[in-house]
Order: sequence, then structure tokens, then C-alpha cells
Amino acid sequence: MPTLTLTDAQVMQLVKQLPQQQQIEVFKFLLSQNWANWVYLSQDSEQRARKVASDRSQDWDAMTEDEREKFIDGVCGTEGYLIIRKP
Repeated sequence: MPTLTLTDAQVMQLVKQLPQQQQIEVFKFLLSQNWANWVYLSQDSEQRARKVASDRSQDWDAMTEDEREKFIDGVCGTEGYLIIRKP
């Protein structure tokens, strides 16, 4: 069988063209996939962000979302590996 290469946008357009019941089936399929690694990485990253903030005398939990983004931008310039790392 030939392989068809699509962009993300093309895939989204195809899904949008499906009848609602088939869209629900696609959604259920995606939900059933193994997202454990993503959950681990997201939790691990937040714990690392707290540690890095603490090391810099800052309180991650007291920061606003905007302050967190600025903090991460500042850290990622030189030490981004501390925040995002594969297990």
C-alpha cells in the first residue's frame, strides 16, 4: 500500500470533514493512546521548574503564569536542560 504524507493542518481538515460520530471515534482513539510518558514529563518538568526557581530564591507556586513564562525563557537561554529532560 502506498504511503500518503500529510501535514498536520491537512490531517485536521480531513478530521473536520468526517461526520460527527466518526470524529468522536477519532477522539476516543486518541484518548486511548499511551499518554503516560507525556504526563510524566509534564509533572517532572514542573517539579524541575520549582527546584530551579528555588535555587534562584524564587517561589514557582507564587509566580503568575506570565512570570513563569518569563522565568523559563530566562533559564532556557543557558540551562534549559534542567527543566525539560527525557526520563
